[in-house]
Amino acid sequence: MSVRRRRPLLVTAVLAVGAGLVLTACGPDNTDQAAGPKASPTTAAVTPAPTGAAPAAGSPTAPATAAASHTPTSAPHTPSGTSPSTSTRPGGGNAPTDATPCDINNLSIHVTARPGAPSQRVIDVHNTGAKACSLSSSPGVNLGNSTARDQSNNIRPVLASGTLRFPVPAGQNAYVVIDLNPSGATTGTTPDINEINVLADQDDTNMPLAATHNFPLTPDTRVLNPHMGNYRATVAEAVTSMAAAGK
Repeated sequence: MSVRRRRPLLVTAVLAVGAGLVLTACGPDNTDQAAGPKASPTTAAVTPAPTGAAPAAGSPTAPATAAASHTPTSAPHTPSGTSPSTSTRPGGGNAPTDATPCDINNLSIHVTARPGAPSQRVIDVHNTGAKACSLSSSPGVNLGNSTARDQSNNIRPVLASGTLRFPVPAGQNAYVVIDLNPSGATTGTTPDINEINVLADQDDTNMPLAATHNFPLTPDTRVLNPHMGNYRATVAEAVTSMAAAGK
């Protein structure tokens, strides 16, 4: 009777040991399944890093993109033996001093009051030609009465020193300033002066007297011992030249 009772116990023990071996052999597979299936390298999703941010560790790194344009950092090359400016024009500009004398047909001439200086007038000569030309150092200017038959006694201004011809590039201007009454006198001024006469180039071998332009003066204009400067590239420079007249 005791033998029959021990036999089932032995069989149970053997089954228990066998079951343990089976569980041990299946252990790794069970562990993998609990961790979830491995992602396939070809289907894994990649989230791009924000612009300017460093990529997260282990994330794919995209190849660098070439710059769209390249800006040189060095200064432009200037050939040796050249100068940035070849200007020989007094007061600026780039016309040669030996430019051909201006043709009156290629000039426009205007006379205007200088703002803030009632006794001063600006003579503006514009080169309308296609090439540079030159003018005498100052224009031929006199002041008189438009109705007088004899103009030989017209008043001529005191001039600033200078004899060099003034080059005017194509499309550019030459300016002269004349002060009709430098002292600002209210009495003793010359009566009946109502006109200013301008010959752009006072060298009569280049420009005949017939090319003189006449500009009216207002009735209240006072004229006494006028002073005039030389041609300059700007009105401001022309004022400075005029201030040196007679000194």
